[in-house]
Amino acid sequence: MDFAKRAHDHSFQIDPIVRSLLDTDFYKLLMGQFIYEHYPTTRVTFGLINRTREVRLAEIIPESELRAQLDQVRSLRFRHNELIWIAGATFYGKERMFRPAFIDFLRALRLPDYDLKVEDGQYVLTFSGNWMEVTWWEIYALAIISELKSRAGHRLRRELELDFLYARAKTRLLAKLQQLKPLEGLALSEFGTRRRHSFLWQEWVVQALAEVLGEGFVGTSNAFLAFKYGLDAKGTNAHELPMVQAALAPDNAALKASQYELLRQWQNTYSGNLLVALPDTFGTTQFLKDAPTWVALNWRGYRPDSKPPIEAGEEIIRWLQRNAVDPKTRFVLFSDGLDVAVPGQRVRGEDIPAIHRLFAGRIGLAYGWGTNATNDFRDCDPRGETVFDPLSLVCKVIAADGQPAVKLSDNFNKATGPAAEIERYREVFGLDGVTGVPVLV
Repeated sequence: MDFAKRAHDHSFQIDPIVRSLLDTDFYKLLMGQFIYEHYPTTRVTFGLINRTREVRLAEIIPESELRAQLDQVRSLRFRHNELIWIAGATFYGKERMFRPAFIDFLRALRLPDYDLKVEDGQYVLTFSGNWMEVTWWEIYALAIISELKSRAGHRLRRELELDFLYARAKTRLLAKLQQLKPLEGLALSEFGTRRRHSFLWQEWVVQALAEVLGEGFVGTSNAFLAFKYGLDAKGTNAHELPMVQAALAPDNAALKASQYELLRQWQNTYSGNLLVALPDTFGTTQFLKDAPTWVALNWRGYRPDSKPPIEAGEEIIRWLQRNAVDPKTRFVLFSDGLDVAVPGQRVRGEDIPAIHRLFAGRIGLAYGWGTNATNDFRDCDPRGETVFDPLSLVCKVIAADGQPAVKLSDNFNKATGPAAEIERYREVFGLDGVTGVPVLV
């Protein structure tokens, strides 16, 4: 792939940003079936949030281009061969992971409309409607915004400059992979769809991971790339599930219990290694402290997402031991802000080899490597500017059945929702283990 020439000559006809509805994270399929079966009438609103506020997206990305790409996604339908792949998915050792009624739903799926306006240099982009339809917008919207920002940078550079840009990014990725390859028992998945530099770059990164890491590369969260290249698709669940469950709670007691009721519903739908808990939606420390024993006994893995990984891993090990569960029979899936330290370069996130060396042999380990795999162009621009630096973008549930949705997180800086509701949630869930640290993309 001649990235410089392709980037310099982008045309909408050749390179729509989202080429298929399957170009999404695999957990959207798993959660989509869960929502279809358990919450068929729930209505939600999702909203885009740019946490990198100094980057004024509406002044960088033309509104006409954004609308064209959003409209392109609304024109897409799941293809027949894609539905066959979904129906036959046997990842995680499960046969018939997706049921016929859900496949029929996907066959008929039409994404709802969007609402777009501009406020203070930022796009206010929201999606409202039935949850089982609106949920799909999250990944498409994030990938579109991220790549449109990259394309805006492409237009500011000559083709030769783009040659240097991609050469530096390739060299950096290879240096990281050389640090990862010797790690014994490495199980690394690519998780970078939502904030990728571009679809074509993500595709190249996935191929590079597979080529260099061999058995250490276990799959990708991108369902389309898994489908195209015969890879395992990876993913389980995300914050939107406990956020909606909490928003629907009728009182504070039900609010506190909602995080565990959600797990009960999930384990009635899935089993085995699809039982991976996401404990940080309202704070990891309180989640583990009050979790019923069956969460430790039944669930196979835990994905810390907003607490420093070493602190989170140690906390999970202690909790399993208190519940008389051998940590070696469980695993931790690290996925937040991961990177790889390379000699002579500043590490941009939590160092995977350092985490691996500390926890190897103590608990099962898996890694979901995201933005710093598929969008690490920092310091690669030959002009020394930051136009290709990644953004901290999220697209979160902001309301469910007319009630505001809240995420507290283990990091004060990641909390989302109306201020009054955030305070109410903090009174219910407490502040144990919550800190304020810079947000890593």
